[in-house]
Amino acid sequence: MALTGLFLCTFLIVHLGGNLLLFRNDDGFGFNLYANFLTHFPPIEVIAYLLYLSILVHAVYALILTIKNRKARPVSYATVNKSPATWSSKNMGLLGSILFLFIVIHMSDFWFAYKYSHKVPYKEYRTDLSTDKTTSAAYTPVTPDFEKSVSVENNVEIVRVKDLHARVADSFTNLLYVIFYVIAMFAVSFHLLHGFQSAFRTLGWVHRKYTPIVYAIGTWLFAVIIPVGFAAMPVVYYLQSLGK
Repeated sequence: MALTGLFLCTFLIVHLGGNLLLFRNDDGFGFNLYANFLTHFPPIEVIAYLLYLSILVHAVYALILTIKNRKARPVSYATVNKSPATWSSKNMGLLGSILFLFIVIHMSDFWFAYKYSHKVPYKEYRTDLSTDKTTSAAYTPVTPDFEKSVSVENNVEIVRVKDLHARVADSFTNLLYVIFYVIAMFAVSFHLLHGFQSAFRTLGWVHRKYTPIVYAIGTWLFAVIIPVGFAAMPVVYYLQSLGK
């Protein structure tokens, strides 16, 4: 649980960094190239499948531990436990369940659609190399298995790629999806608020000097900055859709 959890924490940092490209005012150029790179660079694909395995192991082992704990004490305590445990530590199962449902929906809507369906459109970006000005337009590939092409004609770089940015923008016009996304980010926040520091304790990496640093990173980076960064994307895109 601790090792897979820390691996997933590392992934969140990288994933947020890539998703911040959505805030660039380039009609999805940078984000679409990033998405193509993630799904076509072999070392990244290997890490991605390790990530999917880690999610399953983390979820399954959480279920196993819960069942073992209940079997160890089938009868509830006679008195209420008044230990100073946080709400997040007492509800990791609920938070984890919300996150697992979110991951399934999220991957189906974006990753699966990008990799295995024909629901994601294509876009062509033309960059004048003398002025560095980029224009974009919809593109229809000639062959059904087309993924990406880069060419230069008359000092103009032409990039044709799947337009995952358009898929993201369209998904975030749905208010219910946006609300669910934000709720899931609250679950991420509380899950990591306890989970990050708990992983270090589980592994025995506890030191009077460094434990406060671990708590600070777990609180500000993983429980505040990362969830707010992810939650900002659907909110911003939804508000932008209202103005169109």
